[in-house]
Amino acid sequence: MYKKQLFFSLIMAFFTFSASAQSVTELIKKYDNTQKYKGYNLLLIFDSTKVDVQETGLCYNNQHTLYKVLTYEGAKKISNLKFDYDPQSAFVQIKKVVIYKKDGTKKELDINTTLDYPAPAHMIYWGARQKMIEVGRLEPGDAVEVVMFKKGFTYALLQDGENSDDRYIPPMKGQFYDIVPFWNSNPIAKKVYQVKIPKEKYFQYKFYNGDVDSTKKQVGEKIQYTFTKTNILPIRRESRSLGLSDIAPKLLLSTSRNWEEKSVWFNKVNEDYGSFESTKEIDEKVAEILQGAKDEMDSVSRLTHWAGDEIRYSGISMGEGEGFTLHKGEMNFRDRCGVCKDKAGMLITMLRAAGFTAYPAMTMAGSRIENIPADQFNHCVVVTKLSDDKYHLLDPTWVPFVRELWSSCEQQQNYLMGLPEGADLGETPISAPENHLLKIVGNLEISNDGTLTGEVILTATGQSDASLRGVFNYYKKSQWKENVENQILAINPLAEIIDMKYTNTYDYQKIPVEIKVTFRIPNYAIVTNNEMIFKPFAAQNFFKYAQSQLRFNTDLKERKYGFKDRCSRLVEINETIKLPKFESEIYLPKADSSDGSGASFVGSYNLKENMLVINEKASYKKRVYSSDDWPSFKKAIESQNKFADEYVILKIK
Repeated sequence: MYKKQLFFSLIMAFFTFSASAQSVTELIKKYDNTQKYKGYNLLLIFDSTKVDVQETGLCYNNQHTLYKVLTYEGAKKISNLKFDYDPQSAFVQIKKVVIYKKDGTKKELDINTTLDYPAPAHMIYWGARQKMIEVGRLEPGDAVEVVMFKKGFTYALLQDGENSDDRYIPPMKGQFYDIVPFWNSNPIAKKVYQVKIPKEKYFQYKFYNGDVDSTKKQVGEKIQYTFTKTNILPIRRESRSLGLSDIAPKLLLSTSRNWEEKSVWFNKVNEDYGSFESTKEIDEKVAEILQGAKDEMDSVSRLTHWAGDEIRYSGISMGEGEGFTLHKGEMNFRDRCGVCKDKAGMLITMLRAAGFTAYPAMTMAGSRIENIPADQFNHCVVVTKLSDDKYHLLDPTWVPFVRELWSSCEQQQNYLMGLPEGADLGETPISAPENHLLKIVGNLEISNDGTLTGEVILTATGQSDASLRGVFNYYKKSQWKENVENQILAINPLAEIIDMKYTNTYDYQKIPVEIKVTFRIPNYAIVTNNEMIFKPFAAQNFFKYAQSQLRFNTDLKERKYGFKDRCSRLVEINETIKLPKFESEIYLPKADSSDGSGASFVGSYNLKENMLVINEKASYKKRVYSSDDWPSFKKAIESQNKFADEYVILKIK
């Protein structure tokens, strides 16, 4: 049956595309010498997708695209065409590629020259492949027409019938979804997405971040929906803005009614497979790990860190159990490697072996999940129910060298729990800046000749603790001392280290990080016959790498789109400098304060007798910010930078 439907679809596509050959030539001429797209390298004259959904959820996808080369840079970009696919769950065929030369000649490429090869991979080796066909040298004014056929879906699950279309039926049999970006790095003159759905199926869709023309009509036993948008220009990105999927036009479609359906299915497919069944060996390891555990949180912490630390992140294709189905605990325990879902599966297996209630959950790291139940997921985590009768999120992928069990780098992030009773889409709350404190305390002294001596102590909590450990975690132990010293030398290259102490980063679960450095800097202050000029040391954005907010470009006066930082954060700097005898102050920086929805800042200089005290407190309140948060966020950074650049000038005679 599927083969007949496929044959009919291909025949219809062939006649449609053949009949439009003349219009293709006319369209190319239409966009000669157009000023609308001046400054761009490539133009997509049209980007057309037609999807035919079957009762099983299997879909046949015909794509027709016409590129026009505007510059030599654009010619280089399509000198070859590449298409990614996963052979376990998708079929991709390049049907036709035609080159239309500016002089009116045209050439159809030999499709048999298409190359099919393993796709480049890093850390996840699941057998993804690429198809590539060489287009060759092009000139501005040339055009390239591409006709593609696809079937399948974007996630692999347990499938039978390797020699039939059964393998391309989506995991939730009978269900269809799609996520259609209506954006591109090149301008699109016209984009059309058309889908035919069996009329008995429930169907919902929503267009985000813009508008689209849509039509609906019945075609035989199916309902045909067509979505059209013209003159789509590339989004002009702002530094550190949200991902394109959060700000650019996109269409989401689904035959699922709600997230509860997806939650129940996700739970059932893993329980039926036996993903979390324990073994004697796992039970023994759990008992060993929990020996001496103080309470339930201590037990959960031990198991979470074991799964995070002992399951190496390396995604090797392991056959059954890819996609939404988590590999069995027995295999994860034996192989000690995998991706996020393998770490999560191992933790769930261990938690259940210890008597906890635990389930998998899905999330989308880095982007928002819209309230249309399409599969907008790229990361697997864990939920466990504790004695408070509430579910708590755990992420074993992110816990190595982090003192949190759920990474606050994932705050304001949507997630879906796979519960037997079902669950709606959730969102992780904002983690208060106080949970991620970076505190710098300086006790220093400047002598008459301008030499600075003293110590600086750094402590941190939460994600700031993890950031501060960066000088240790990502380097050999033999480099640790040098890395800390380099932070001092970044402030002043004349610094001489007298003593250095720091916590052992491998004991991160036991104690927060602390770094203590005693040093001297000759000629730190400029001393003339009448004046002493210097900058306070700790205020100069010391250990700047642990403050990602300082890497924002504050030249932007306003933002059109939201933006994001690594995490919420509180920075406190308390510096005391003992000064030599002086007559009076010539210049002392003024106090500063601000507060807003995105951030706040309070800073002051206080000079009493021969003691200078500098206090700063900068609070960055979120991870994901709206454009309205930018003024206060920008102001707090500018205040920090201003304090870092300000000089103190004293009259000494």
